[in-house]
Amino acid sequence: MEKIDDVVVAMPAAQVSERRPANVSGWPMLGLALLAVIGGLVLLSRATEMESPALAVAGIVVLFVALLLFSGLIAIAPGEARVVQLLGRYLGTVRTDGLRWVVPFTQRRRISTRIRNHETDVAKVNDADGNPIEMAAVVVWQVEDTAKAVFEVDDFAEFVAIQTETAVRHIAGSYPYDSHEQGRLSLRDNADEITAKLSAEIALRVSSAGVRVIESRITRLSYAPEIAQAMLRRQQAGAVVAARQQIVEGAVGMVEAALHRLDAADVVDLDDERKAAMVSNLLVVLCGDRDVQPVVNTGSLYQ
Repeated sequence: MEKIDDVVVAMPAAQVSERRPANVSGWPMLGLALLAVIGGLVLLSRATEMESPALAVAGIVVLFVALLLFSGLIAIAPGEARVVQLLGRYLGTVRTDGLRWVVPFTQRRRISTRIRNHETDVAKVNDADGNPIEMAAVVVWQVEDTAKAVFEVDDFAEFVAIQTETAVRHIAGSYPYDSHEQGRLSLRDNADEITAKLSAEIALRVSSAGVRVIESRITRLSYAPEIAQAMLRRQQAGAVVAARQQIVEGAVGMVEAALHRLDAADVVDLDDERKAAMVSNLLVVLCGDRDVQPVVNTGSLYQ
């Protein structure tokens, strides 16, 4: 069982880990094999001419040695490895590219060590507040331990795909889409933190398969179609309220500054009632969402 932050993943301990088998460069062995083939054919030819059973046996033995040498040759491309088994027993993994030679008559399984991408299907789950959302992610991964990848799971690529989808669903259900509480993480507002937690959980889930997670990213995050319109109206209402609050705060500051300037410059002497009327008019002008129609007062405030 492994744990990171609040994520607990119960995975069995690995029974095998990658090691290097005995192997040498294949070019000298290829040369010896060719020489053995030539030598064996020459011996068989001489045995036919001289009618010598001993030379025939020697030629057959030399050809068998050549067969052993040829059977141990493997060609490895960059970004690949060979898992070597002998009668079911794991001997090791050859990662050196080029022509190599290992123990003859062994089983060699090709494993790609290149970097891979996996994008999950769009998962429809409920977030922490119970709202249905749709979420998808992409994970970049690479086989780090070929022995674990081959012997600990049946199909490591399918294992990564299933565990990634499991982690995405768990993360989506652990946090709300939008946070209405101070200091609470949300899927939409805390993308970096959520992505880090997603990467950590995927890494824990696939570590037993010898896989290293390089990066993961959320590629889609939205409300489910059945509530998307309602949530959009709620977001718009929240934006309007926040904008109005900022407008009112700015308007109050401007009115306060205007009154201070008038008092300081002694432009006009305003009593409390005139100040109240001026504040009301300025707030209407500054906070209104429509153009103001000016009204010219030819009398006084009291007539």
